[in-house]
Amino acid sequence: MNGINITWAAESMKRPLSVCSENCLPGFRKAIIKGKPICCFSCVPCAAGEISNTSNSAECAQCPLEYWSNVDHSKCVPKVIEFLSYGETMGALLTAFSLCGASLTLVVLCVFVRFRHTPLVKASNSELSFLLLLSLTLCFLCSLTFIGQPTEWSCMLRHTAFGIAFALCISCILAKTVTVVMAFKAKRPANTVHQCSAPLQRTSVLGCTLIQVFICVIWLAFAPPFPHKNTVYASEKIILECFLGSPIAFWVVMAYIGFLALLCFIFAFLARKLPDNFNEAKFITFSMLIFSAVWLTFIPAYVSSPGKFTVAVEIFAILASSFGLLFCIFAPKCYILLLKPERNTKDHIMGRKQFSKP
Repeated sequence: MNGINITWAAESMKRPLSVCSENCLPGFRKAIIKGKPICCFSCVPCAAGEISNTSNSAECAQCPLEYWSNVDHSKCVPKVIEFLSYGETMGALLTAFSLCGASLTLVVLCVFVRFRHTPLVKASNSELSFLLLLSLTLCFLCSLTFIGQPTEWSCMLRHTAFGIAFALCISCILAKTVTVVMAFKAKRPANTVHQCSAPLQRTSVLGCTLIQVFICVIWLAFAPPFPHKNTVYASEKIILECFLGSPIAFWVVMAYIGFLALLCFIFAFLARKLPDNFNEAKFITFSMLIFSAVWLTFIPAYVSSPGKFTVAVEIFAILASSFGLLFCIFAPKCYILLLKPERNTKDHIMGRKQFSKP
């Protein structure tokens, strides 16, 4: 037969294949067609997360937990690991805002130190103001612990540092507010000096902060946060996150900060009718409203945000509340210290040149 041209069916000069179906390539599996011979089959692509690395595979193999199929479904490759890093745009922006807030707070601290002997700074309780500014700096900086790859130490540090820093911050504001209320509401002025004394203020701030420290120590001792690979939310990637260890402890820390903020708001509200030139309580009331609004908005956003956006929401809440406290409490004072020095007198602060309000 060599050299003889043979005409096959359909006038074709090409020899037909003696199979019903073509071979299935890697990445596909054979599926039997009902009612046809066993040699007749269709090629079905492997599902996401499954592969076949040989031709005419009867089944697709599932990739291991930390692996995912490539584009051709012919090989398992490591899953993409996702966390909020300093290198991405969102992480870089949050880092910049954090450092900007800490730097701005230190600038305000320098201004207060420069004018520490003036009536306005003295009337604002300079010691508590310095401590409040330092605690605000810590609040800004603690947000940096939430960025980067979670480790055992960073997971334990981020929530405890945040809780203690904010407890110290709100404790300072609470002590300032209580001092103002006692100074103007006391029926016996002779007892006011003892009630508003610096040692008592330091003790109250230390006591309120130590309660939060105790809560955090219990949390770390019995159920500390730890890094966790979340493969449930997204099948094609691994989300590196810090598991809280004890969600109850986390919400106790949050509730204690909320309790201190509520006390601040109540005392500041009681002091709302004090002389206008001195009335720091008005600014504290407004700052507590902003603080509460931010964290009440944070709760549903935190619960519903997926992956690294959960961390971004928490950082945003930390930065927004810190900026709110900084601007509401210290911006009016810096305005007078730097731009209106003629108002920085004892008579003006005590309102002796103005008519008192009914």
